[in-house]
Amino acid sequence: MVAPEKAIIDVENYLYATSQLSQTTLRSVLGQVELDELLANREKINKQLQEILDRHTDPWGVKVANVEVKNIDLPQEMLRAIAKQAEAERERRAKIIHAEGELQASEKLAGAAKVLAADPMSLQLRYLQTLTDIAAEKNSTTIFPVPIDLISVFLDKIGNRPKS
Repeated sequence: MVAPEKAIIDVENYLYATSQLSQTTLRSVLGQVELDELLANREKINKQLQEILDRHTDPWGVKVANVEVKNIDLPQEMLRAIAKQAEAERERRAKIIHAEGELQASEKLAGAAKVLAADPMSLQLRYLQTLTDIAAEKNSTTIFPVPIDLISVFLDKIGNRPKS
C-alpha cells in the first residue's frame, strides 16, 4: 500500500475492491485479444493489465505489485471451436504450400520443354532414358511405342522407307 489512510478512508474494503477491479479488467483485456496473440504476447498483456490497475488504484492509495496471466480456463465449446479453427488454418497453409510446389514444378517443366524443343534429338534421348529407367524396375514385360521419326532414320539409310 502506498497510502494506507486513503485506502481505509476512500474505499470501504480496498482488498475486495482491488480484487473485483482486477477480475473485471482481466476479463475485459483478455476478451479483446485472440488466443494465439495471448500466448505470443503474454508479457505485453501483463503490462497492459498492470497499467490499467495502477491507473484505477492509485487514487485509493493502493499499488498492485505484480500482475501475471498464468492460466486461462476455457469452456469446452470454445476449445472445440479453437481446435477447428487451428485445423482449418493448418489445412489452408498445406494447400498454399502444395500450390506453390505445383507452380514451381510447372515452371521447371516449362523450362525443360524449352530445352527439349531446342534440340529434337534431346527429346529422343530423354525418351530412351525413360525406357532404361522402366527396364531397371525388373518388369516382366515392357511395351513402349516407338516414334516413326526414330525408325525413319534407319529406313532411309537402307532405302526401304514406305511411301506416304
